[in-house]
Amino acid sequence: MDNNVRRSLTSTEWLICVMAVIGFAFDIYAILTLPLIIGPALREMAGIRPGTPEFNYWFGLLFYVPAVAGGFFGLVGGYLTDRFGRRKVLVVSILLYAFGALFGGFSSTPMELLFYRTLVFVGVCVEFVAAVAWLAELFPDHRQRETVLGYTQAFSSIGGLMVAGVNYVCVTYASSFPAVHGGHEAWRYTLISGVIPAIPLIIIRPFLPESPAWKEKHEKGTLKRPSIGELFAPTYRKTTIVTALMFACSYGAAFGAIQQLPQIVRSLPEVAQLARPLQDKIVPTVQTFQEIGGLIGRVILAYLAVRIVSRQKLIRTFQIPGLLLMPAVFFFAHTYGLEFLKWGAVIAGLATVAQFSFWGNYLPTVYPVHLRGTGESFAANVGGRMIGTSFAAVTPMLSTIMPGANPGVKLATAAAAVALFVYAVGLLLSYSLAEPGQKKLQE
Repeated sequence: MDNNVRRSLTSTEWLICVMAVIGFAFDIYAILTLPLIIGPALREMAGIRPGTPEFNYWFGLLFYVPAVAGGFFGLVGGYLTDRFGRRKVLVVSILLYAFGALFGGFSSTPMELLFYRTLVFVGVCVEFVAAVAWLAELFPDHRQRETVLGYTQAFSSIGGLMVAGVNYVCVTYASSFPAVHGGHEAWRYTLISGVIPAIPLIIIRPFLPESPAWKEKHEKGTLKRPSIGELFAPTYRKTTIVTALMFACSYGAAFGAIQQLPQIVRSLPEVAQLARPLQDKIVPTVQTFQEIGGLIGRVILAYLAVRIVSRQKLIRTFQIPGLLLMPAVFFFAHTYGLEFLKWGAVIAGLATVAQFSFWGNYLPTVYPVHLRGTGESFAANVGGRMIGTSFAAVTPMLSTIMPGANPGVKLATAAAAVALFVYAVGLLLSYSLAEPGQKKLQE
């Protein structure tokens, strides 16, 4: 047994873990504000209502354009992470998404909101890749690395719970807050609140240590130059393609189904008849259930990551239940109503969100130091953000040809179809997933 397995963390390492927890939580906090606020925001700024073609148009743009931009610049950020160091890129990414989160709340048109959401996404895409590479190299011991990555990523779901809670507070007490654009719209305060968790990151992270593995190679002059082309060399080609496609399936389930929940909830018969303020309170409640499921899934993943040796078996632990249960949750949403959908959201969150933690643990193990950020970024940003999040637009478009008594039923049916498709494809691809060496990161 490795002598370092049971070594206690130093005070600096604990601080690193705390900063990682805040960073991962804020990433999800910033991203998950959009599903909660998109309906009220489009209604206030442009009079666009859910269920209309114009709403579907802007819904697709606001989800997909930031994701594509985030994917492209995230890939560039992954390259820069390998070229100039993990810590520097982390700090710049935090500043970027804090700026976008703050000023998004002052948008006066859908186009302005689109611009600031794009900045948020770019920052988040870069931050995730840099943070995962940084943590993995700061904790080179296998068990300690898997534990740190697993449990710090679990706090991403705390970010989801936080934004649901903050949105509820903003909806309830909006009239007590200072006016923004001459009004007291809750969605604006929810967006602006996203800057708060970034403050400790901006203050502390610049003073934390650089990755020792990257720093040693850089100082000795032995650090190879990163190359996107090298990802497709025979050594890494299969891994690059399979991980990107599987990451796309994970994101496809999240954006093509789970992120549609707010609109589906509003269309449920017992919710649709309520006044808008009451609807605005119910929506974050369902999101809270989904985030609780996601948190449970991430904790289970962190626990199993050091106990299940095969990475294929580990991810299938979540893929198989998701394939069997998640499509049914959305297909029967309007049949069984709000209470059914709440608990269904727990299942959907558990099976899908756990996979994001899986990728954070897995990707650093299959690429060497000089290629780690670039490789992670290709899977997460090209596969996940650029391809996977396109299902946010696919589902509303697919809903126009789905059977159903109203747009809400059609949307839920489309979400069920998308969930079935991406889970089936992801499960099939898992049989081609490379099994990395478990004890030591590649140098």
